[in-house]
Amino acid sequence: MVKRAMDIVFAALGLAVLSPFFLLICIFIVLDSPGRPFYLQERIGRNFIPFRLIKFRTMRTGADRLNSITVGARDPRITRVGYWLRRFKIDELPQLVNVLVGNMSLVGPRPELKKFVDLYTPAQQRVLSIKPGITDFASIQFRNENELLEGKPDPIGYYTNEIMPAKLQLNLRYLESQSIALDMRIIFSTLFLIFKK
Repeated sequence: MVKRAMDIVFAALGLAVLSPFFLLICIFIVLDSPGRPFYLQERIGRNFIPFRLIKFRTMRTGADRLNSITVGARDPRITRVGYWLRRFKIDELPQLVNVLVGNMSLVGPRPELKKFVDLYTPAQQRVLSIKPGITDFASIQFRNENELLEGKPDPIGYYTNEIMPAKLQLNLRYLESQSIALDMRIIFSTLFLIFKK
């Protein structure tokens, strides 16, 4: 209950403060690349329930159909504005709406596409017993994930065989030790890394 209350307060406050900033970003996105400013993608949430994750659009419209993951910081599908939004994780901010609605939390395992969730072992599926989050330990440790995938002959295979299991291990550790204090530590660590850039 405390965690949900914190999610509501911080998400509502964040959306209220950032709304003029959001409007400006939407204008830049549309001017840079034709299409809607927001990108909706189905992810798998708590108890295997799918939901629509909201992000600022960082790729050209329809480019996600070519590949389910981005490879390298300069993936040619990423727009000029999208590059900077991704670099500073600004593209993730609209997920405050997901938090306010209740299908995400500020902190929790990052939600995956169904195609990747289908590969989880029974032990790994435990991460779906809690709400997914905007940030987590895996987001911090693998903040350069796109660069790790760059140059790999089979980036999706490398992700599913190397990166995803490591992320899930971190998420399972979080599951065993979650607390409000730990959430605050993860949030501040995430913000520190963003502002450090």
